[in-house]
Amino acid sequence: MSNFEHVRIGDLSCTKVLVTGGSTGIGAAVVRAFAAQGAHVVAHYNQSEAQAKALRAESPDRIGLVRGDVGEPGGASRVVQEAAHMLGGLDGLINNAGGMLGRIRATQTPEDHFDRVVNLNARSVWDATLAAHPFLKESGGYIINTSSVAARTGGGAGAVLYAATKSFVSSLTRGQAKEFVGDGIRVNAVAPGLIQTPFHDKYTPPDIWASQTASIPMGRAGSPEECVGAFLFLASPALSGYITGQVIEVNGGQLMP
Repeated sequence: MSNFEHVRIGDLSCTKVLVTGGSTGIGAAVVRAFAAQGAHVVAHYNQSEAQAKALRAESPDRIGLVRGDVGEPGGASRVVQEAAHMLGGLDGLINNAGGMLGRIRATQTPEDHFDRVVNLNARSVWDATLAAHPFLKESGGYIINTSSVAARTGGGAGAVLYAATKSFVSSLTRGQAKEFVGDGIRVNAVAPGLIQTPFHDKYTPPDIWASQTASIPMGRAGSPEECVGAFLFLASPALSGYITGQVIEVNGGQLMP
């Protein structure tokens, strides 16, 4: 279970939460942490079926699964509707699904790659949020988006498009925080820096990894578990009830805006 299993945040117990991209990396760590707090969590996944089933097996009474491609038209909305049906409503939406889908220079980006990255990282957040809004308005819930340090830095080599979509997520967070405040919904984001996840295992070669690590004052990459506290904090009305429209940077000091 999570490192937070011995830390109790009482107002998260029995809440109903959907985590998109919840089967690996930061998403899986977040799912574990919320389940450890006694929340009922639906972990969304697409291709990582084995990892998703193993995650559910860790806490089958607290963790449910929904499969879907949120990068396809209608996919994110369907995932939200299925999760809300499973849980009997929603108290929280954590828009964590996303990916780089390859490191490609801007001048070499195929049109279909542009569409795939934008649909996965930007359109899915928009669609999931609109689908979740009625449920969150009813519960007075929250949205937490996963942005990235790349939203402020422009990203590493071949990651311009990914960085731009994460800038979209950060800006969307601030704008919807203002729009939704009258509905009783808080909207915030967590922006991880260099975190050791399957994302980087797949897309970040050793030379880029080394150069990025060298820019971090703490001298190392973070772990998915080290991102979890920010999500728990932003989910808890007791801890962050007067916080909305904020992006919490979790990056070991790599960026100090």
